[in-house]
Amino acid sequence: MTQKPALATDTHGVPPTRATSLRRAAFLGYRWALAAFLLSGVAQIFLAGLGVFRLQGHGLVADGDTAFAAHRALGFTMAGIALLILVLAVTARPGARPIALSAVLVVLTSFMQSLLAGLGDNHAIYGGLHALDGLLILGIAGYLYVRTRQRRS
Repeated sequence: MTQKPALATDTHGVPPTRATSLRRAAFLGYRWALAAFLLSGVAQIFLAGLGVFRLQGHGLVADGDTAFAAHRALGFTMAGIALLILVLAVTARPGARPIALSAVLVVLTSFMQSLLAGLGDNHAIYGGLHALDGLLILGIAGYLYVRTRQRRS
């Protein structure tokens, strides 16, 4: 039997370069950032429910801003995590789809959620869309996380 010649893309027995090590580290960070994002999303749902029931017990006018303060702050933090996820995805290069979906995650968390929440103050339909957008965001993050678990870093 003859042995196949090694291709330029074969890396068996070749020490990793600095770029390869950076990509591996970025991929690991990408995976952990997605996990943190998903856990934050669970906390976000809890805080939204807490805010709604706090409003219900104390009246809409007096406690409106304070009831959702933690939910709002965590939302802005999640937007920052989404941006970090995008940077790590571009560095790790997990594929075109994960990079594109990471960019969509940034748009949905940074811009769309704030827009819908602001519009929801005057029209309840936008508040409902804000909640649905949150589920879409968690669905995208969940999909990306599952893909990182399927790929060997």
